[in-house]
Amino acid sequence: MTELPQARRLLRQGEWTGVAAGRVQLGYDERFLRRKRLETVAGDGFLVDLPETTSLDEGDAFELADGRLIEVCAAEEEVVSISGPILRAAWHIGNRHTPCQIEPDRLVIRRDHVLEGMLRGLGLSLEPRTEPFRPEGGAYGHGRTMGHDHGPAHDHDHHHPHVHVHISRKADEDETPDADPA
Repeated sequence: MTELPQARRLLRQGEWTGVAAGRVQLGYDERFLRRKRLETVAGDGFLVDLPETTSLDEGDAFELADGRLIEVCAAEEEVVSISGPILRAAWHIGNRHTPCQIEPDRLVIRRDHVLEGMLRGLGLSLEPRTEPFRPEGGAYGHGRTMGHDHGPAHDHDHHHPHVHVHISRKADEDETPDADPA
């Protein structure tokens, strides 16, 4: 086992070319970090020290201090593959702020017996699997959807902005929607 130079920079998939000097396999939770010691698949260790906490995607690469790259790969995890009327399932999963991998003919979530019971009750087919978990990122690019509780103990003060859109379809007027904050 070799100790590699520190990594202080992350290159996103598509920002780098060539062959990486190594690979690191990380589960979904492990792909959210700022500073951590990691090991490559070959067993070589290195310290990651990024400027801020970052959500890593498969195909990103850590740039080591000597210029070599270590590619990020999604590790296999215990997940459940969901098929059937997946649009309805997607709404229920999203309503619970649950990370979800979205594919044309299936959804994939991490194993969760409560969600699995609900989804079975909705008539969906579930198949437990072990495979890389690559959930959809945040709506504005790289990142994660960070949900929070709105249950009875919800006691912190913040505002959820709402926007109401009004569309006018008059013959001679511009058909641009007007946004009015509520």
